[in-house]
Amino acid sequence: MQIEETTIDHIRSRPRFKIFTDISREEYTVYLKSFLKERDQEFSGNINNEASLITVKTTEDNYWKPNLALRTEIDAEENKTVIRGIFGPSAAVWTFFMFLNFIFGISWMLGITIWYVEKQIKSNDFPWAFSFSIIMLVCLALTFTAARFGKWKGKKQMQQLREFAEESIRKFETYQAEG
Repeated sequence: MQIEETTIDHIRSRPRFKIFTDISREEYTVYLKSFLKERDQEFSGNINNEASLITVKTTEDNYWKPNLALRTEIDAEENKTVIRGIFGPSAAVWTFFMFLNFIFGISWMLGITIWYVEKQIKSNDFPWAFSFSIIMLVCLALTFTAARFGKWKGKKQMQQLREFAEESIRKFETYQAEG
């Protein structure tokens, strides 16, 4: 088992990692299902051949309750299976944050463009444009800060999910070597 991770993977909104292993996709899927059943007190999830979604069971359900999406692929060059792990909130929360970023970003570009054009033609028809663009930048910063806060709040659960993924592969490789 070889784990690949870069510095940029830690600063992304959705941290990720790669694990290279000799386990086939099908064997890993079958084993991951049984591994999840063994730990059903702590974790829940949905597993199939290509993608799996694992979450930590908790009493509270905050907006950044991390999920671990595990995607299995075949690396033809090295003849190994690649398991890609991506952390993130639920799909609904992720979509909401991306929607907010899109709306605030487009609104900022619109406001700053109107302000710039107004300055170029020496007009004063849109005195609100610069203030509007600053407000949109503040909204973008608040959205970013909320996402970072949620990521910080879910850090312990992300670590549990990471350990779950690594342990599932280690145990399977040990099981395979014994049997």
